[in-house]
Amino acid sequence: MASEQTHSGNPRVDIEYRKKKSAEEMRYQIVSFSMMIFLTFVAFIAVGYGDFSAWFIVPFILLLAVVQVVFQLYYFMHMSHKGHEAPALFLYSGLLVGLITILAFMTIIWW
Repeated sequence: MASEQTHSGNPRVDIEYRKKKSAEEMRYQIVSFSMMIFLTFVAFIAVGYGDFSAWFIVPFILLLAVVQVVFQLYYFMHMSHKGHEAPALFLYSGLLVGLITILAFMTIIWW
């Protein structure tokens, strides 16, 4: 992708390049949206099935939620694009602080 130019001086080439990139981005968003809907259905089926214990369902649904958050961050919030390193740094720093806080409170309660 390093050899592709985003501005060639030719308006027709630039428009075609932007159309191609927009179509590719839209395809990624549709696929990720479809995956999120599918994961939501899987979570509902896991809960409604009834034969699974709560010890399986709760971590399974939390895992599905984490996968959906990753889809939303990287495709709907465009965190996979260049130039979003600073927001990603703050987001992951906040996530780290939140996880450490949850871990701290859990250890205080359990021990």
